[in-house]
Amino acid sequence: MQRKIYTTDFGGKTLTAEFNDLTTHANGSVMLTYGETVVLVTAVMGKANNPNLPYFPLSVEFEEKFYAAGAILGSRYGRREGRPSDEAILSARIVDRTIRPLFDHSIRREIQVVISVLAMGEDDPDVLAVIGSSLALHVSDIPFAGPVGAIRVARNREDKRLLINPTYRERTGENLETEVLACGKDGTLNMIETQANETSEAELMTLLKATTEYHTALTNWQESIRAEIGKAKYVFEKPILPEVLITLYKERFANRLFETIFSGTPGKAHIYQIKTAFVEAATTATVDPTIAGDFFETKIDEVLHEGALLEQRRADGRGLDEVRDLYAKAGGLSPVLHGSGIFYRGGTHIFSALTLGGPEAAQLIDSIETKETKKRFMHHYNFPPFSVGETGRVGGFNRRMIGHGALAEKALLPVLPPKDVFPYTIRLVSETLASNGSSSMGSVCASSLALMDGGVPITRAVAGIASGVMMGNDTYTLLTDIQGPEDEFGDMDFKVAGTFVGITAVQMDVKVSGIPLAILGEALDKARLARLHILKTMDAVIPSPRTHISPRAPEIISLSIKPDQIGLVIGGGGKTINKIKDQSGVEEITIEDDGAVYITGRDGSAHTAATMIAALTKIYEVGEVVDVTVSRLSPFGVFVTLDAHHEGLIHISEITPFHLSTVEGIFSIGETLRAVVSKVENGKIGLSIKRLDPEFAIRRGIKPTETPAIPNDER
Repeated sequence: MQRKIYTTDFGGKTLTAEFNDLTTHANGSVMLTYGETVVLVTAVMGKANNPNLPYFPLSVEFEEKFYAAGAILGSRYGRREGRPSDEAILSARIVDRTIRPLFDHSIRREIQVVISVLAMGEDDPDVLAVIGSSLALHVSDIPFAGPVGAIRVARNREDKRLLINPTYRERTGENLETEVLACGKDGTLNMIETQANETSEAELMTLLKATTEYHTALTNWQESIRAEIGKAKYVFEKPILPEVLITLYKERFANRLFETIFSGTPGKAHIYQIKTAFVEAATTATVDPTIAGDFFETKIDEVLHEGALLEQRRADGRGLDEVRDLYAKAGGLSPVLHGSGIFYRGGTHIFSALTLGGPEAAQLIDSIETKETKKRFMHHYNFPPFSVGETGRVGGFNRRMIGHGALAEKALLPVLPPKDVFPYTIRLVSETLASNGSSSMGSVCASSLALMDGGVPITRAVAGIASGVMMGNDTYTLLTDIQGPEDEFGDMDFKVAGTFVGITAVQMDVKVSGIPLAILGEALDKARLARLHILKTMDAVIPSPRTHISPRAPEIISLSIKPDQIGLVIGGGGKTINKIKDQSGVEEITIEDDGAVYITGRDGSAHTAATMIAALTKIYEVGEVVDVTVSRLSPFGVFVTLDAHHEGLIHISEITPFHLSTVEGIFSIGETLRAVVSKVENGKIGLSIKRLDPEFAIRRGIKPTETPAIPNDER
């Protein structure tokens, strides 16, 4: 086996890149090790060009191997890896979004990057996946304008210190205030993924700046490796544009395209009508329709940039910082739904529905990253073809849907109530019914409305906005609330979600090699103003969550028992808990290891079951006054029932202040008495009448006897 190994310090740990002959047929490959986490990245370019493709054919695959976790995972009936987990899809998207802008998009030869997680330690493989993809491409013969660095930087909630590449353990629970995964080169950023707990723009900029320092070290390291083992890059010959095509555009379509783009009409359907006419005219002139279509797309891009950069104009006629018309509605669709929200921002229309369930409805996550973890909050995003006026496959989901759903979920998570306050499982579904830019941020707004309509006690409403930028000739123009053409042909899609207090999520994708920090800082400020504007519109519709959840939602009652009482409640083979379910009519009873009990039911059944469990697990305290029922008599006292599950003894010495020889004739079976708990030992309950009621003997006409009572410790 031939190997060449390079190392560098990365956040206080050693990052190792190994180039070997395991994957001899790949154009480029590398095995990266960081701590105990190992990923193998391969990059392969297809052998043949496909000039008929209307797009750049790049694919990124993130493969989670079960063996990487040192465990036999999968379902009971299938132990082989199946479809990628959501985590794997999101990691693949991070890599794709980072490297895609660094290719010449005129390439029509397939390029595939495959990331295989070979060993899973305490370090997240997504950062390694980006660095490995950059390295594998950079040393290969595949044309790639890299390298690029990647790092995760977080701020600790308690002491505010920065954590570089925090481990899974450091990222659990409430440890982190803000977490940023950023990728970039040359002091710029080209991919950002952020989860924050209402962080200020200034604090976020501090973290973003910190990432760029590490990017420089990583890209310098990669450049040194390429200088030693890199292959010569393949050179693609770009097709020469037919002169007839250029003439056709100048004479018949240039002015028409400019006038159409800046006609003030939102969307891009009217622009593509001209493209269709141009391609038809070019085809008549014997020009390949694919070449004609690609050429016209570049002209749309040029005109949009010129309008924004030279004349400060936008395609739909708005001001640079102007947010489109807004509409918000909370509820009112149907009483069947537990909550709903409708949100319009221009031509983007979103409907979100809330469904509440018991703890048992939580999603079980069992992957190489997260094992047997329950997820109580889910946001799912749908994008049917009719939302953009097209036909196509309906149903199912794709990577884009998973990515947009996860972003909205991330944005809403910081305002959700903790489980001990609101024990429900929460599912939101956002339906994109019409789309003209940033439906993911529209989903955040509609989902926030649905949560408040459903009575979920969120701390504050959340809204999102997407900003863009047009760059060229050492200048730029920022655009707030990008729509259709600006989204497709702009240089940045910068999504920022948050509350009146601060940012909860950020995601950035670009079409250029990177965005300078100064531009990002300005974009964050503009996004904040737009977000506050949207929140005011939402606040006017529903200023706070409704005081009650929907009557159609299940009722959940929570209580706590001691961990050593769990077996008592469950019973042998589940006999006791099943009996409680049958008698009360509840839907589900969930008992957690710490003794937390969640009872899900309807029409009062949860209260019935809670009463039964409370009685079963009740712990009587010394001094507690109780009403008891005589169950049997004995020579040394009276046995009584305190409730359906507990029996106690009133010792003969605890009945009167003087000695009794017998309890016969004094008490009768089924009689109700009032007593006080005098002791609780090893599950046995002792009670006393004389300590509670010294006059009991007088009222009953009981007289002292000469026979001493049986001592209490001989019972």
